[in-house]
Amino acid sequence: MGKNALKLYYPMRPSVESILPLVDEFVVVLGDSDENDLTRTEIEAIESSKIRLVDTVWDIEKYPRGMEHAHQTDLAKELCSGDWLFYLQSDEVVHERDLEAIRLRCEELLDDREVEGLLFRYLHFWGDYEHVQDGHCWYRKEIRIVRNHPEIHSWESAQSFRRIPGFDGLNYRQQEGTYKLKVAEVDAEIFHYGWVRPPRVMQDKIKAFRINHRGRAKVAEQVAAHHFDRAFDYGNISRCTPYEGSHPAVMRPWMNQFDWEAQLRFSGPAKSLNPVRSKHDLLKYRLISWIEKGILGGRRLGEFKNYISLPR
Repeated sequence: MGKNALKLYYPMRPSVESILPLVDEFVVVLGDSDENDLTRTEIEAIESSKIRLVDTVWDIEKYPRGMEHAHQTDLAKELCSGDWLFYLQSDEVVHERDLEAIRLRCEELLDDREVEGLLFRYLHFWGDYEHVQDGHCWYRKEIRIVRNHPEIHSWESAQSFRRIPGFDGLNYRQQEGTYKLKVAEVDAEIFHYGWVRPPRVMQDKIKAFRINHRGRAKVAEQVAAHHFDRAFDYGNISRCTPYEGSHPAVMRPWMNQFDWEAQLRFSGPAKSLNPVRSKHDLLKYRLISWIEKGILGGRRLGEFKNYISLPR
């Protein structure tokens, strides 16, 4: 699912390529993008008979507060066949080392009908490809494979899924009458690159994201207040957790485009200098993260989990 994906520096092609060897089909829904967005060209260049490209139109008035993301996800889900559905966002990539473990886990649990989804670990890269965010505000695990069941729907802003019997197809943020999925863990990671962009493009992405969540009028006010005049500041990246492992092979051509290191900060204040601060920059959450890492050995305080873990 994507709109202006390439223009906004989403690694959509590597995302698709990363699990293509594992799936029987891959449905890609492309929103009504700008004329200078070349996402369709990039996906078509993969030249795989497994890929099905579907054009859609986004309606953020009908699906406000980010719910159009969930609606678009559901549109793709309804076009899929098979027992398990593997959902990747346009900035998420799977490492080739994990493909066999994922396949075996799906086979192992295929007939265990209590299991409604599979849970993956997450790596949230920040600013470059050598640092990750792992503080309190960043989710550690999320559902990315679900049963192909009509009651299972994308939820809220498409970060996760819930079972919603009798869903009206409109309110993806409803709480009442929804049920967390029962999930089993899979020994695999999702590489999340949504916060690795040239600083100027990162600001453009944030602006587009806020339009989807808060509406055009609110963002127009923020534009008038000069919230987007400066390039995005990632803060002091040296304060983030270093990542020394390997990246998915399909990401190598994309990573070779990295040319904004000189625009990143590795000294000075830890928090960003953006007009609107990231949640993890707020004193409350910096303090909670310090307690969790320094005193509690990584245990999270009040961690929200949109799933029910099964002992499998």
